[in-house]
Amino acid sequence: MKAVQIKQHGSFDVLSFTDINEIDCPPNKVKVKVKFSSINHLDLWIRKGVPGLHIEFPRILGSDASGVVSEVGKDISTYNIGDDVVIQPGVFDPNCKISKTGNEHLSPSYGILGETHDGVQAEYIYLDPIHLVQMPSSVTYKEASSMGLTFMTAYEMLIKRSNIKEDDLVLIYGGASGVGSAAIQIAKDIGCRVISTCGTIEKIAHVESFGADCVVLHDSNLYNNLKNHLGNKRVDVVFEHIGAKTWDTSMKILSKGGRIVTCGATTGPNVEINLAHLFFKNLSILGSTMGSLDTFNKVMQKISSGAYKPVIDKVYNASDVAAAHQYIEERKNIGKVLLEF
Repeated sequence: MKAVQIKQHGSFDVLSFTDINEIDCPPNKVKVKVKFSSINHLDLWIRKGVPGLHIEFPRILGSDASGVVSEVGKDISTYNIGDDVVIQPGVFDPNCKISKTGNEHLSPSYGILGETHDGVQAEYIYLDPIHLVQMPSSVTYKEASSMGLTFMTAYEMLIKRSNIKEDDLVLIYGGASGVGSAAIQIAKDIGCRVISTCGTIEKIAHVESFGADCVVLHDSNLYNNLKNHLGNKRVDVVFEHIGAKTWDTSMKILSKGGRIVTCGATTGPNVEINLAHLFFKNLSILGSTMGSLDTFNKVMQKISSGAYKPVIDKVYNASDVAAAHQYIEERKNIGKVLLEF
């Protein structure tokens, strides 16, 4: 069978759509025929290499997928051949004391499919049932494959960590990205006012269509662009995933008692913090990575009800994975990019 695999870190040329051995389904696993898998920025980081993060090679990429159960291990009774499923990307020890509290993503055993473990960008995958959720009948395979990781990440950040409330003013960077478009929908579902950013004028209308109340251009004048729209108002919550280049703006734009929640550092992890500014304004800085099973299940309920909707930009054949990575890296996408298997 075929899989998207890397054997070393590097540029697009390290990506291969290659043959790997197909095995008998283990008794405690479920075999899934993958239909679609979405590409997340995590895939790009793993491909290029993250300082301090050891990746065992070869590594199959991918954290999100949808598909059909094609075989069930003899010890499994919760799934049947033909079931439509969505992949839950978190890996953890269910017997861990922390996992048992419902904070699986905080467990020392926690990992991510496609990062610490082989991922889902393959024609067939073999997974523990904890990774499977019945696919809502209200969505297609394409839609289901595009939503899991980004919506789980954004939900954890906004609902669980920063505790957004109705009428909060929320600044969401990169509204055209997968995690940005997810965050806009989550914040609007709560009743927040949303100001978002995007990198080109052409993307503004798209971000507005996701529900943002106001969209400003994310260029070298970002702070002034935001100030021109905000006037004397200040932001209650900043949804950060950019890092060094936006950090000062994020801190300045916050209201007293404001919260900044971050899940990434695309432009660099090292920032400066003025402690006087921090304590005089009673600011909170919150980190967030992935989410718990409870978060994933709540996201799937919202997807099933239609409250959260997919934003899909483009679908590539899995054999064209290098072109798909390049398309994302050049920031051409508006929403998610998928691979079809």
